[in-house]
Amino acid sequence: MAVRSGLWPALLGIVLAAWLRGSGAQQSATVANPVPNPVPGSSPDLLPHFLVEPEDVYIVKNKPVLLVCKATPATQIFFKCNGEWVRQVDHVIERSTDGSSGLPSMEVRINVSRQQVEKVFGLEEFWCQCVAWSSSGTTKSQKAYIRIAYLRKNFEQEPLAKEVSLEQGIVLPCRPPEGIPPAEVEWLRNEDLVDPSMDPNVYITREHSLVVRQARLADTANYTCVAKNIVARRRSASAAVIVYVNGGWSTWTEWSVCSASCGRGWQKRSRSCTNPAPLNGGAFCEGQNVQKTACATLCPVDGSWSPWSKWSACGLDCTHWRSRECSDPAPRNGGEECQGADLDTRNCTSDLCVHTASGPEDVALYVGLIAVAVCLLLLLLVLILVYCRKKEGLDSDVADSSILTSGFQPVSIKPSKADSPHLLTIQPDLSTTTTTYQGSLCPRQDGPSPKFQLTNGHLLSPLGSGRHTLHHSSPTSEAEDFVSRLSTQNYFRSLPRGTSNMAYGTFNFLGGRLMIPNTGISLLIPPDAIPRGKIYEIYLTLHKPEDVRLPLAGCQTLLSPIVSCGPPGVLLTRPVILTMDHCGEPSPESWSLRLKKQSCEGSWEDVLHLGEEAPCHLYYCQLEAGACYVFTEQLGRFALVGEALSVAAAKRLKLLLFAPVACTSLEYNIRVYCLHDTHDALKEVVQLEKQLGGQLIQEPRVLHFKDSYHNLRLSIHDVPSSLWKSKLLVSYQEIPFYHIWNGTQQHLHCTFTLERVSPSTSDLACKVWVWQVEGDGQSFNVNFNITKDTRFSELLVLESEGGVPALVGPSAFKIPFLIRQKIITSLDPPCSRGADWRTLAQKLHLDSHLSFFASKPSPTAMILNLWEARHFPNGNLSQLAAAVAGLGQPDAGLFTVSEAEC
Repeated sequence: MAVRSGLWPALLGIVLAAWLRGSGAQQSATVANPVPNPVPGSSPDLLPHFLVEPEDVYIVKNKPVLLVCKATPATQIFFKCNGEWVRQVDHVIERSTDGSSGLPSMEVRINVSRQQVEKVFGLEEFWCQCVAWSSSGTTKSQKAYIRIAYLRKNFEQEPLAKEVSLEQGIVLPCRPPEGIPPAEVEWLRNEDLVDPSMDPNVYITREHSLVVRQARLADTANYTCVAKNIVARRRSASAAVIVYVNGGWSTWTEWSVCSASCGRGWQKRSRSCTNPAPLNGGAFCEGQNVQKTACATLCPVDGSWSPWSKWSACGLDCTHWRSRECSDPAPRNGGEECQGADLDTRNCTSDLCVHTASGPEDVALYVGLIAVAVCLLLLLLVLILVYCRKKEGLDSDVADSSILTSGFQPVSIKPSKADSPHLLTIQPDLSTTTTTYQGSLCPRQDGPSPKFQLTNGHLLSPLGSGRHTLHHSSPTSEAEDFVSRLSTQNYFRSLPRGTSNMAYGTFNFLGGRLMIPNTGISLLIPPDAIPRGKIYEIYLTLHKPEDVRLPLAGCQTLLSPIVSCGPPGVLLTRPVILTMDHCGEPSPESWSLRLKKQSCEGSWEDVLHLGEEAPCHLYYCQLEAGACYVFTEQLGRFALVGEALSVAAAKRLKLLLFAPVACTSLEYNIRVYCLHDTHDALKEVVQLEKQLGGQLIQEPRVLHFKDSYHNLRLSIHDVPSSLWKSKLLVSYQEIPFYHIWNGTQQHLHCTFTLERVSPSTSDLACKVWVWQVEGDGQSFNVNFNITKDTRFSELLVLESEGGVPALVGPSAFKIPFLIRQKIITSLDPPCSRGADWRTLAQKLHLDSHLSFFASKPSPTAMILNLWEARHFPNGNLSQLAAAVAGLGQPDAGLFTVSEAEC
């Protein structure tokens, strides 16, 4: 202890001398290496510990910030900023004694100005640290970072005005201005703060977007995004959100009383567009608010007597009688009965009673009855004879197959022989033969008959007595007259015309097919779907999503185009098949798929839940990877809607890159489209780019977009800076999740604008990335010459849309009509050996639909209809023939028309 006491005076002298030299010279701005002075009463065995350490602070405008440091036991405390000691004169020191321990403590404060921080701005962050000494050593405090606070004026992204329907989701994006510290974001609704904790229908995402799960009328307001930090408070431009309500019809009133009390009149009923009434610009109800129908009130008819009958023979009581009936007319509908007696009796012997035998009137009656019986018997024999002769003639006609094939001979199909001709591939030659159909096939009648051919296919002209003749010939004036007469009817005048997204045609019991080119949409009308003796003009229409508002609830999304086939309400005796694309990745674990149909009142109804179909249901659906085939006996407006059951549910997006064919300025735009992977969406974009003068610059890619609420991002990279300059101000662009998921937004795309350094620059090489946050992504390597490279332009050439895309009669089907009938007749009856329609369904991989096929009068016809819908026009008839022939049925009985059916 004595040795230590002897060292203190020496150390104190050295320190004081060095300190005085530093202060007197005033050459050093900082404390080079401060050494502590001993403080009487201090404990030499304790290291200093900090009671107060400096904390991170922000400099607001030009106000300096204060840093405070306090330690015990401490003999000296100095600040070091960015590795340099702060001058002693800049320290404010206060010494005290810690009340709890009695040890000496020291508190030091310094001010840091904006100028000090700006000297090192951009090199590294400005920081300060305390160093405290005691007799036992030194201790360093934590580092405190000093930053200059700011908040820029302009928002990186502001919310935009929107109009949404009731219960639809709303997403208002907001990206606040750049600032330090980062700005906090809050939302104002009509200047009132939006508090998600008070309203579960609203939440704010991590990207500061305001999301309203289901729009309500109360959500109609002006929304403002507010960003603030310690420096300033910024407001975005207000976005007006209007929640509209589409009108809905009320229920129909009861029919009014018939306007006529006797005879034909009218009665009506009405409804109003008040369920709900349209609000905030919502669409008014479609359809009529008043319906009229004819009515007839039966008029009362008073009864009247028929003439008296002849007098009867004189009876044993010497009287005879005569009668009459109240039947000329009989009283009905509340009319009065006849007045008077219906029987008149008189004495027939002038009061002399004489017995008489049967008179000549009785003999004539008996002779007449016998003659009528003989005539009826002869008539029955004649009818039986005529029926037998017709049956013999019909069998011979069916055996003579030239009525359909002009030389078609009986041939058996055997799959083992590759060179055997397949009868299914033989098309009927209808250009040389006119065939009359009435139930089964029979020869046509001799004599001339008018011929005509419509531009949309072959038409079966209506003949008398329920007979129909199939004609193939050149167009004539009679055909034009027929179409003009058909178009003058009220119903046909209401059909829309002149659009590339529509097809229509005139059909009868032979059926046909309607197709909208380049859309994957078609309607197959099988034979006998239209009742015999009826002729329908049927249309097929593709709607744009913005033209038909389809309400989607919860997490539902539109997976297919919205398609109408009509007219609604026509009588069909067999299901037709509607084919349309879809963009869903079908999986029972990930999706709940429903077929929606619009009712006559305009509301949408779920008519089919895929996977839960009832065999006897009016609707059925065969779902495949990219298309669905809908069996329906009622025409109308349909759409396929999916509801995600998990985040694994995904939609297929088609990614397309387009750029101008010719570039006349320094700027060059690359447009990246994100579409549903359906033919109709692709057709719309190709037509749009054709108008804009664009060309495809890369092969299309498919991206699986999941139901994860994450947005789709697009960016461009590796642009050669010596030749091109990107004008994109941010690192990537985004398409909001809900814009893609709801399926009603068309032509979603982002544009990347590049600028050439020189007009002579023509080669472009870069990368375009498209990805979903935490999901799937695709990368395009763009490398082409913008002036002459067209190697990808042929990938999306559309088919010609000239003419009316309809096929009528046998030309609409791959399988010849007579061969089809033979297959149906042979495979419909159950077979103990299993060679029936069930085995055919298994061979065609349709055995999951056996219950549906079995519920129909002809299961084989349903299978063949589905095969026609799936494989037209490129179906392989040889494979179908081999499948049918391999069922074990006798070949000759199935594929020839000259032998008896099985």
